[in-house]
Amino acid sequence: MNAAPMPSCDFCLIRHGETTANAEGFIAGVTDVALTRMGRAQARALSDREWPARIAIHASPMSRAQDTARLAFPDRHIEVHEGLRERDWGVFEGRPLTQQPTREATPDQGESWTDMLTRVQSAILEICALSQGKLPVLVCHSGIIRAARVLWTTGDAGQRPPNATPLLFQRTGNTLMEKRL
Repeated sequence: MNAAPMPSCDFCLIRHGETTANAEGFIAGVTDVALTRMGRAQARALSDREWPARIAIHASPMSRAQDTARLAFPDRHIEVHEGLRERDWGVFEGRPLTQQPTREATPDQGESWTDMLTRVQSAILEICALSQGKLPVLVCHSGIIRAARVLWTTGDAGQRPPNATPLLFQRTGNTLMEKRL
């Protein structure tokens, strides 16, 4: 998916806080799992950060992302965007992470990597186009962050991003540079 259209602005991606699935080591793409005590603490810690005055918060429809957004940005409006949901791993949902198929494989009853890239590209382009001068802050999942890397940075999905760590995707020419905030 090289040469993906560039988002119209910089944006920040935040992976949700630690979940029960993360702690127990199982696949929970579209399976709705709760934040752990640590995950809630990670999200709350984000509320202590200095943020630009003009931000727009968007979250995945999954409760783990919405809960992270509410704890990280209390008293702020959160817009839910369906395109920010995690990948559907089909028959592998609920299985141990050791059984997760490769990213390029399409799981039975699940979403292909190509379809996910297309969905993520559309969602982020739409959110950026509607940002009206605000920094879009998207509370989402590791799959969304990895898709953004493939679409606009190195072309490599890279390692799983840490929980509740803001990553700024900043425009530089025809690519985006990812940096931790």
